[in-house]
Amino acid sequence: MKRFLLLVLVLVAFCVTDVFAGGTLRLLTWKGYAPKKLVDKFEKETGIKVEVTYSNNEEMIAKLRATRGGGFDLAQPSQDRISSVQAKYKIYRPMDYSKIKTELFIPSMLEAVKKNTLVKGKSYAVPFCWGTSGLIVNKKYAADAKDYTDLLNPKYKGRISYRLKRPTLIGLAFALGYNPFELYSNPKEYKVLMEKIGQKLIDAKDLVKNYWTNGDALLQLLRSEEVYVAMGWDGGGWRLHKENPNIDFVAPKSGALGWIDTFAIPAKAKNIDAAYKWINFMLRPENAAYFTNTEGYFTASKDAEKYLKPDVKDNLNRSFSKADIDNIKWYPPVPAKIESIEAKILDKVKSAR
Repeated sequence: MKRFLLLVLVLVAFCVTDVFAGGTLRLLTWKGYAPKKLVDKFEKETGIKVEVTYSNNEEMIAKLRATRGGGFDLAQPSQDRISSVQAKYKIYRPMDYSKIKTELFIPSMLEAVKKNTLVKGKSYAVPFCWGTSGLIVNKKYAADAKDYTDLLNPKYKGRISYRLKRPTLIGLAFALGYNPFELYSNPKEYKVLMEKIGQKLIDAKDLVKNYWTNGDALLQLLRSEEVYVAMGWDGGGWRLHKENPNIDFVAPKSGALGWIDTFAIPAKAKNIDAAYKWINFMLRPENAAYFTNTEGYFTASKDAEKYLKPDVKDNLNRSFSKADIDNIKWYPPVPAKIESIEAKILDKVKSAR
């Protein structure tokens, strides 16, 4: 009897430890990119525990620089924030594409990310999701707002909000007739352009309700009708449109800014096998579609559209004409000197009175 009880206890202990027999996946990602339902499903399928840390591009870089690529098994930086950072700090490891189920991906997007994350002949990421930033507009009060220049429009004084981040500088540059991406290779000229854009923001500072730093806070400002015109992501605009048909995402006349968030493996990742399993799991059409249906961002999953809800498909058709899609300004990789120029301009705008 004692032997039987001992055997039972051993089996129970084995089962408990075997729940997460695949170890732990330490994921550094954006809020919303690891929905609980998908985390639970992955853990059940694989026996791998998922620990999620929410972050953004700047914090991801800072965390991985501080540890020289340690502390996490998988990160999700934007594709334009990888090659220059990798060349300087070596915080990621090359992607082993033989472990990726490439048939799950939109081929052109996979190739674009390979190309844009290339450093010394090796690529460092695969695409996960994509989207754009542009305008979120309450058309009841700002029906004529069509471009980033409306963030400087006195007509909407006190009802404007945007982030003091690089997309605002870049979007305004395009709206004012410049192409900032063409100047990435010429830091001196880029600085002159950014100083012009920064001064425009300083001159129009009294028009701004606030500079938002949190996406949820921005949505609340629009939801409560404290703000009529804002710079924000398409997903946020579509979420608000579902609540209030007067509010929607508008692709700016000068071109929405397009981004791709990726999967990249930190240099000192411990559970690399789990990282590749999560990537392939998240790109499975039904899982990718769940993410899109929940968060509103489209993914690089080739067949996810089959599982999308009708209203999600409608978002894309309502906000983007074919010409708008053709006019998207996709972010290229960011040279190291460019970000320091932008940071100084943004600090100047923030401190101006």
